[in-house]
Amino acid sequence: MPPTCCILVLIIAATMFCVVGAVGVNWGTMASHPLPSSKVVKLLKSNNINKVKLFDANSDVLQALSGSNVAVTVGIPNAMLRTLNSSKKAADSWVHDNVTRYMSNGGTVTRIEYVAVGDEPFLKSYGEQFHPFLIGASMNIQAALMKAKLDNKVKVVVPCSFDSLESGFNLSEVHFRPDLNKTMTELLSFLDKHGSPLFMTISPFITHLQTKNISLDFFLFKDSARPHNFRHKTYKNSFALSYDTVVTVLSAVGYPNMEIVVAKIGWPTDGAANASSNLAETFMKGLMSHLHSNLGTPLRPHKSPLETYILSLLDEDQRSIASGNFERHWGLFTFDGQAKYHVDLGQSSKSLVNAQNVEYLSSKWCVVNNNKDLSNATASALEACANADCTALSPGGSCFNISWPSNISYAFNSYYQQHDQLAESCDFGGLGLITTVDPSMDRCRFPIEIRVSQAEFHRLCNFLWVILLVITLLALEPLGLFWQ
Repeated sequence: MPPTCCILVLIIAATMFCVVGAVGVNWGTMASHPLPSSKVVKLLKSNNINKVKLFDANSDVLQALSGSNVAVTVGIPNAMLRTLNSSKKAADSWVHDNVTRYMSNGGTVTRIEYVAVGDEPFLKSYGEQFHPFLIGASMNIQAALMKAKLDNKVKVVVPCSFDSLESGFNLSEVHFRPDLNKTMTELLSFLDKHGSPLFMTISPFITHLQTKNISLDFFLFKDSARPHNFRHKTYKNSFALSYDTVVTVLSAVGYPNMEIVVAKIGWPTDGAANASSNLAETFMKGLMSHLHSNLGTPLRPHKSPLETYILSLLDEDQRSIASGNFERHWGLFTFDGQAKYHVDLGQSSKSLVNAQNVEYLSSKWCVVNNNKDLSNATASALEACANADCTALSPGGSCFNISWPSNISYAFNSYYQQHDQLAESCDFGGLGLITTVDPSMDRCRFPIEIRVSQAEFHRLCNFLWVILLVITLLALEPLGLFWQ
């Protein structure tokens, strides 16, 4: 090949490398029986996933990631913002305990890239409760990283929710919510000063729920979708439109070149209409094709987001369902690490690889005893669902169409599994019956929970104890802050 051709090929290759952003996953741990952290790290490695975003700084998780060479974003819960804003000492301690100790030169190292201050603290449903503390907390964490001489390795970011913007799909009028103007101005100045990207959630599924006059195909990257024209630009999918909405706002306030990281994006597989594995697979394949096509968007052609984090790696049966029952079903994998569908994440893995050697509880299920008077069974099922996960029974869910009393059995079994198959957890006033015959049917799976090791059990107990303590303290807090 002539020298000039070689140079041209290298330039093209280098350009493509620069503009195609990395793909990672959100790893949440709000599960009653979490897959052991060591197995999750193996799951990441076997699927060539080398970036993870955490919602907290779980010591067990960070230790498991040590030596894996997986790039990590550690999170600070919203409930800590007030303290970190008011105390530089608290920020120093947090950085020491959750960053420095894992990045020290002695022994194996956890590769921490970002500290995420808060988790979508601008959500409209939160009101302004976190606004006064966010910038101060971010500045104190930044100062603590500088003091630890880690500011050249770790960047401070703030994950923002898409409802921080008001656009109504009209780019000529897009802007930050009025109640956020002052805080967002300060935040963008802070990010720009330290060379940090804007972390922004983009959720086509939720946008679809809120937008009645745009077809589902437009959200699923389908070629059959009717293009939409906005501000003299043509959009073939909602992702590109949402992304350019963010670009438009940044440009309007003086940051046209600020890098954007998609902090959360995905498609749920259960718990609502249009939440299914088939549609999630269609969406994910469309998203990956778009990200790796080098096409970019009308406002940023030939440029992908700096990084994109899929929501999420695993299902979480204790995740908040305030915005919908689908919230517990974002995972690429089920709670036990089994792929729901296959997608090429663009990292030399054409098909997702399941978690290996998962230890389950015994092959037992709790079902309704058909030989009993079932006149009170519905009340018992409602009580069970209040203390377990019955989101698959939601309209449009995978178990919505199973007939009575099979739906009662599903509720009983969910409670039974979450309570470690204790015999008394399948009583329900004598209506429950333990069986070794799998009652699953069609799409409706009656799961068996993961066996939690003693170490994991104690870790979970400690975690729940901390939650209980924080909730108690916040209940006494005059301002009434909510635990996130």
